[in-house]
Amino acid sequence: MLKDLKEFLLRGNVVDLAVAVIIGAAFGAIVTSLVNDIITPLILNPALSAAGVDKIAELSWNGVAYGSFLSAVINFLVIGTVLFFIVKSAEKAQSLAKKKEEVEEAPAGPTELEVLQEIKALLAEKK
Repeated sequence: MLKDLKEFLLRGNVVDLAVAVIIGAAFGAIVTSLVNDIITPLILNPALSAAGVDKIAELSWNGVAYGSFLSAVINFLVIGTVLFFIVKSAEKAQSLAKKKEEVEEAPAGPTELEVLQEIKALLAEKK
């Protein structure tokens, strides 16, 4: 049983998934900080001041606190945008690598030795 557990945990996909989850959580923390510490103060402060609140989490209407939800939506949009550009970049890199492989796999022309042998044969025929 322990052997099966060890095999399962050390399988490549499980380790890759664990790394992806950890990196995703760290990336989420970075985006949350970006929204809370940069975007909200720079862009949303005028709107928050007009609403009479200091923090986005304090936004509410008839008891419905929608400020935290608005912050989560902004986080989602930022994460989605960044992931879009990451995926596009990865696709571009893969297509460039594929083109490079196709160029490398293309049949090469005759070697220098083969060309010289052909010239020698043609010269020998002329004599």
